[in-house]
Amino acid sequence: MTSHERFTRIFQHRQADRIPIIDAPWSDTIERWKREGMPKDADWEDYFATDRIAYIAPDVSPRYEEKVIEETDEYIIATDRWGVTQKNWKHATSTPDFLDFTITDPDKWQDAKNRMTPTRDRIDWDYLATNYKTWREKGYWIEASLWFGFDVTHARSVGTERLLMALVERPDWCVDMFNHYLDMSLALTEMVWDAGYTFDAVYWPDDMGYKQNQFFSLQMYRELLKPVHKRACDWARAHGVYTHLHSCGDVNPFIPELIEIGIDALNPLEVKAGMDPVAIKKQYGDDLVLHGGINAVLWDDIEKIEAEMRKVIPAVKESGGYIFSSDHSVPSSVSLENFRRIVQLAKELGSYEK
Repeated sequence: MTSHERFTRIFQHRQADRIPIIDAPWSDTIERWKREGMPKDADWEDYFATDRIAYIAPDVSPRYEEKVIEETDEYIIATDRWGVTQKNWKHATSTPDFLDFTITDPDKWQDAKNRMTPTRDRIDWDYLATNYKTWREKGYWIEASLWFGFDVTHARSVGTERLLMALVERPDWCVDMFNHYLDMSLALTEMVWDAGYTFDAVYWPDDMGYKQNQFFSLQMYRELLKPVHKRACDWARAHGVYTHLHSCGDVNPFIPELIEIGIDALNPLEVKAGMDPVAIKKQYGDDLVLHGGINAVLWDDIEKIEAEMRKVIPAVKESGGYIFSSDHSVPSSVSLENFRRIVQLAKELGSYEK
């Protein structure tokens, strides 16, 4: 089966030849694997024969000036197109250190909003023209990336503390930001679709939890964010494509709400935060495709990760509806040998063929 055939069956909660296998190795993880024997010019997905997803991601940002403020051998401090000043390490993969923000109040948001109009030059048409035919011919699963919601607004726009306070003190401002980002995403994605570059699902990141808890209450979710999520789901349903939400942390209380509005797949099922993929499968497996749920903390210990996989995969793959990956990404503590064994075992345990 191609990746497209495999994902299609899994999203339909049907069995395929095996479960799809995807992940997100850090850049320094790839560097390690090359030091340990992976060919320098190899594509890791081809090398390990995992599944392939192609992403279509228009630019919805305010397009602030991007400039380098400071650069050393170890790090770079720069301002991005979202107006956020951040520090990134050159030789280690990590969450950026967000130092400053341009959008700090409703007036500055209005300035940013005025810069955000859905024009065709926000889509990389050359990239699509060059790659789209190959994606379809080789059977890739194709997802359009949306950019909206709580997570990207606090992390990439206004800052975490500022947004959390605003959810209580200025909820109208928050809802306006959530909706305008979605308006931009859908308008640009509609242009892509109308140009003949169709896709199989829409995907967006919206981390709403952390360890054993959520950033806001269930009631606040229902009032401020759920209607925006539902608009994305309604758009996807009208176009006959699936919805694929990435939400880190403990989001257990939100799962029934997500199913109600039409979320088809949930990732990453972060075990260390309090997500139990086997329990979630038992309770919601008929309604929700599970993606992830394999504890990344264990991936550098082959005995522990094998035991975890043998416990989880047979349970969550039942009747389809499961995509294999770590419960976040693949850190540089994972050796080439370990990852090769993990992929091999995922294929063995995830097979539906007798």
